[in-house]
Amino acid sequence: MNDARVVDVVIDVHRINKHFGENHVVKDLSLTVRRGEIFGFLGPNGSGKTTSIRMLCGLLTPDSGEGTCLGYDIVRETRQIKRHVGYMTQRFSFWEDLTIGENLRFVARMYGMTDAREKIERAIEQLGLTQRANQLAGTLSGGWKQRLALAACLLHDPQLLLLDEPTAGVDPKARRDFWAELHALAGRGITVLVSTHYMDEAERCHKVGYILYGRLLVQGTAQEVIASQSLYTWAVTAADLPVLSERVRALPAVEQVVAFGTTLHITGSDGEALRRELEPIMGEPGRTWTEVKPGLEDVFIHLMGDAGGAPITEIHS
Repeated sequence: MNDARVVDVVIDVHRINKHFGENHVVKDLSLTVRRGEIFGFLGPNGSGKTTSIRMLCGLLTPDSGEGTCLGYDIVRETRQIKRHVGYMTQRFSFWEDLTIGENLRFVARMYGMTDAREKIERAIEQLGLTQRANQLAGTLSGGWKQRLALAACLLHDPQLLLLDEPTAGVDPKARRDFWAELHALAGRGITVLVSTHYMDEAERCHKVGYILYGRLLVQGTAQEVIASQSLYTWAVTAADLPVLSERVRALPAVEQVVAFGTTLHITGSDGEALRRELEPIMGEPGRTWTEVKPGLEDVFIHLMGDAGGAPITEIHS
């Protein structure tokens, strides 16, 4: 696998589209990801994340648009792309009646690897699978299945990993360990594009993009994405949050109200109007008000409500 093209821009696609019948699943997707970056792909189910990933790795052909992945054309050179990309699907897709070692040997044969034993041993050791190499895959917990899937993705020394919601259903410790491994891989120059629903994972990425109804609405670093929306947020802690929530939702300057445990986040795009309308309520006793910086979750909820015909916002560092 040493014939892969060495490129600084690993993913570079422009206005690619995909339809399934009358359903326009991906709309004018433009995306640039550089070597060694971890790019977080966020969006609700059905937003087009998986279809986009499959077009990038050569499993689906775009209806229109152009671009390259690892320097290879995403329409004409899909075979080369597949040999240099590690793709981890949403669902565990290995053989449950085979051991970890047997699964990895099967994958190695599929790639025609001549140094399979060495690569398998390295992957097993690197991902802490040594003590479980002879365990049937079907008996593994979600976290260990995840490690097996990542080991299989890394066998052929890919330059790019495409991970489709890899931590869904995995416990917090396994998620933390998984992300530590991703950052170690990025430090070695491997590029990672990962789709996720978790905001804490999005904040671990070098850059993030939010896709909704097939359209990429915003992309950049987490700080850039937050700043691009110019939102203002007040956090209030009180015992009567349900009642308070209904009251503030009726205010014209309030665009979203979201509960986080015992705290309510009240957000709007006009900071002065928001403060002015909230001030009479702030003067009431029994509540604690604090102006806070909006987070990614505030921004993405805002984007979901605003997405009707919203233009794409792209921030360049």
